[in-house]
Amino acid sequence: MSYFDYLIFLFYPYVVLSIFVSVSIFRFFYRPYNWKTASSEIFEDKILKLGSNLFHFGILALFFGHLFGLLTPERVFQLVGLSSSLHQMIEIILGSAFGIITVIGVLLLTFRRLTNQMVLSTSTSMDIFVLVWIFFTLCLGLTCVIYSFLFERDGHLLVYLSQYVKNLLTFRFQAIDYLNMIPMIYRIHIFFGFTLFLVLPFSRLVHIFSGFALPTYLFRRIQIVIKKF
Repeated sequence: MSYFDYLIFLFYPYVVLSIFVSVSIFRFFYRPYNWKTASSEIFEDKILKLGSNLFHFGILALFFGHLFGLLTPERVFQLVGLSSSLHQMIEIILGSAFGIITVIGVLLLTFRRLTNQMVLSTSTSMDIFVLVWIFFTLCLGLTCVIYSFLFERDGHLLVYLSQYVKNLLTFRFQAIDYLNMIPMIYRIHIFFGFTLFLVLPFSRLVHIFSGFALPTYLFRRIQIVIKKF
């Protein structure tokens, strides 16, 4: 295991987590009126509705699929009669379906943002960067799915990935030991996934946490809007 592996797959995730949490909290409490989707629906809504619905449906399914698939103890799957190989095949099928749905949504949103001059004029470089980064992260994820279907259908790879993530979250340095069993394409996908969480608090994507933060709105100062005449 090289120093680069330790840096990217052991220390980098904790750097990402620290920045993700601290910047999100700072932005929510000290830049509260910057915490928004900055919707451009007024300029175009047909492509937006289709692309946004596909993207949100797909990305939420992928997020919770990764969350429960990687963090659920193996014994739980065994109790319900789900073997490692069957579990991985379910992940392959559902991951492919939701991944394709999300890719289509991202492509529609990117096409809309780049081809509609009014939407483009209200976009920031971060808006475009995030869409492109999500697209490549999804493509890498779909490539991992294809790799699993062709070469790793016995379920062991999913177990190694699960152990890597669980050890990271419990601050155990032996998480890096499982990296030897994870193919390079998965490592690249993992890096892109971590980096997405790094840039998230600096983008409009922070609005996805608004539902969880809803109770804090009760204690915010009233926003005063002053019109210029």
